[in-house]
Amino acid sequence: MLMIRLQRVGRKNIPTFRVVLTDKRNSTKSGKYLEALGAYDPRQGGIRQFKADKIKYWLSQGAKPSGTLWNLLVSEKIIEGKKINVLPRKSPLKKEEKGAEIEAKLADKPDGVTAPAAPPTAPPAKSEEKTEEKKEAPAALI
Repeated sequence: MLMIRLQRVGRKNIPTFRVVLTDKRNSTKSGKYLEALGAYDPRQGGIRQFKADKIKYWLSQGAKPSGTLWNLLVSEKIIEGKKINVLPRKSPLKKEEKGAEIEAKLADKPDGVTAPAAPPTAPPAKSEEKTEEKKEAPAALI
């Protein structure tokens, strides 16, 4: 399957990217690609140079863009659609999502089941009595 994705071409600590059409099985660092479709430089104010007609052609032929490139194309209005969340799943949830999950969990519980108001308290520790005994013992030895 053909993919349209970013290929890093910049040197160390200076990232610049080439937008390429390549086979999905090729590594992004292999350098093998069928056609260069543009460039992206995030350091220079986000310079984006895309060949929109070529990108639209390859998308119509069945090529799939990567998630990051999809978001760039949507922001440049080359294609229409919603942006995709490309962050890893281990990232923390937003506050709105957490609130919705809590509400959903509470809605799933039956009405008769409630959580205990407070956890049971443990009996007081006898550490005070032991410290008094220790204080008296050295005094008796002297």
